[in-house]
Amino acid sequence: MITANDLREGMTIDIDGELYVVEEFQHVKRARGGAFVRCKLKNLSTSQVLRKIFQPDEKMKDAFIEQKPFQYLYQQGDIFYFMDLESFEEKTMHKNQISDKAYFLKENIEVNLNIYEGKIVVIELPTFVEMQVKKTEPGVKGDTVGSATKLAVLESGHKVQVPLFINEKDVIRLDTRSGEYVGKK
Repeated sequence: MITANDLREGMTIDIDGELYVVEEFQHVKRARGGAFVRCKLKNLSTSQVLRKIFQPDEKMKDAFIEQKPFQYLYQQGDIFYFMDLESFEEKTMHKNQISDKAYFLKENIEVNLNIYEGKIVVIELPTFVEMQVKKTEPGVKGDTVGSATKLAVLESGHKVQVPLFINEKDVIRLDTRSGEYVGKK
């Protein structure tokens, strides 16, 4: 257990069974009345931001999150299967937990899973992934004024804007943080 005075940016705490990351904190001392700690917290499961005020001696649970390397194996329905690269155990995640990150998962890709009390909390993807273009319109010659782009559908079903010279079956690099095209392989 820690007190509100011990809070620092980047810490993960457990409040009523929900995990929060401290994004900002400020220790406020008033001339009259007691001090308090003002925090901006981000919920790890819902990504909602919460602003909360704590008394300096208020106690909360410090959440130790273990980060382990896993390999993505396959998807069966709405369930995604991962293998621990150290112990070879399998863990599963539901599509609701992964959300939009599912578009960047490819078989045998290495990811980091953050685990708290035996449950997967967050999946961390590599910064860049390579995906094959499944469908795109051919570029029109002479339509290259400025930085012209067109829509492409990738092997995962993700839709992304790409330059006109990208064709079907090309392999492109994507930034998983923004979902945008970075370059051609």
